[in-house]
Amino acid sequence: MSQSLFELVPSGTIVTPQGFQAAGLHCGLKKTERNDLGVIVCSVPAAAAAVYTTNLFQAAPLQVTRQSLMNGTLRAVVVNSGNANACTGQQGEQDAYTMRSQTASQLGLAEDDVAVASTGVIGELLKMDCVTSGITQLPVAIGNQPEHAEEFCQAILTTDLVKKEICVAVQVNGRQVHIAGAAKGSGMIHPNMATMLAFMTTDAAISGEHLQQLLRTTTDQTFNMITVDGDTSTNDMLVAMASGLAGHEELTPEHPDWDAFVAGFRHVCEHLAKSIARDGEGATKLVEVVVNGAVSDLSARAIAKTVIGSSLVKSAMFGADANWGRVIAAVGRAGEPVNVNTVDIRLGDIVVLTDSRPVPFDEEAALKYLQGDTVQIVVDLHYGEGQALAWGCDLTYDYVRINAAYRT
Repeated sequence: MSQSLFELVPSGTIVTPQGFQAAGLHCGLKKTERNDLGVIVCSVPAAAAAVYTTNLFQAAPLQVTRQSLMNGTLRAVVVNSGNANACTGQQGEQDAYTMRSQTASQLGLAEDDVAVASTGVIGELLKMDCVTSGITQLPVAIGNQPEHAEEFCQAILTTDLVKKEICVAVQVNGRQVHIAGAAKGSGMIHPNMATMLAFMTTDAAISGEHLQQLLRTTTDQTFNMITVDGDTSTNDMLVAMASGLAGHEELTPEHPDWDAFVAGFRHVCEHLAKSIARDGEGATKLVEVVVNGAVSDLSARAIAKTVIGSSLVKSAMFGADANWGRVIAAVGRAGEPVNVNTVDIRLGDIVVLTDSRPVPFDEEAALKYLQGDTVQIVVDLHYGEGQALAWGCDLTYDYVRINAAYRT
């Protein structure tokens, strides 16, 4: 979709949309002094939607959030980092519900108004004395200034090197509507969904039902098209909240400005997804895989995700090795229909394969291109109209170093 339908808000944050505030602080869950507890709050009941990890072992906060979302609205989401509260049994469930009830009490909300999210080490009980102490400090830390959004963004990070956030503006009925997002994610990243926590805010007027449909569709095209290491977490969650305070007619697919809103919403999700892929643990570059000419979009997605998830392809990208054989091998094992005689492959603008046969190319030019911080692999199957994009990163020595000692 065209960027002309929306505009970037350079200094925008998750509290730019009307009605939203945020906070972040250090409560003691992390061994360092980095923030590890945060909250987003809406001044009115916000239409809300969420998507979750497909891992069968789902962390306790997901159960709590699902229950809170049963009525289609939220007022707040509380999140901690440093501890996933996953595979922690009945005590973990009780702790997640306690986080919800304590946050609701401190903010003067009903318990069902609050969603809960956690990220960090699996299999360890939360230090609830730290969590409780932190929650009591949240009300005085909440605000709608950029620094409040910054504190929240810092509170959700684990092995991330950088925060991920974005805000765009669209016109709906002549009124300016903001769509913003913040996310964390660096390792244990693989569809579906990518391993991450993400939060979106907007002041658009939209029903929870339409927001849920849009979120699910957009997630399939963005967050479900990234991978770092092939592992799907127990805690993945994306929550979207819409305050409706922009004051326009309710958005539906029939609304004349629906396409503009969808374009802005998609851009926020794609930006956050690519930011997660670029910040993969130990990564030195973002890798984008483009698949054209598949029998369907679904088939193209499967092939693109297989290529981007290949450890051999990722290793070749780290070594700046124009080894197209690893790419075509991944295409062939994706389990999708392919004419083995019609595949073209490009590395950026450098053609390395035509009609499934190698062609001479400038090795030095390929080396220079692959040494850049963004690499594109284009696969054209010439077998249909299906298209897809997927994003990932290279596989480096540092990935092993980081994850070899993640718990300790």
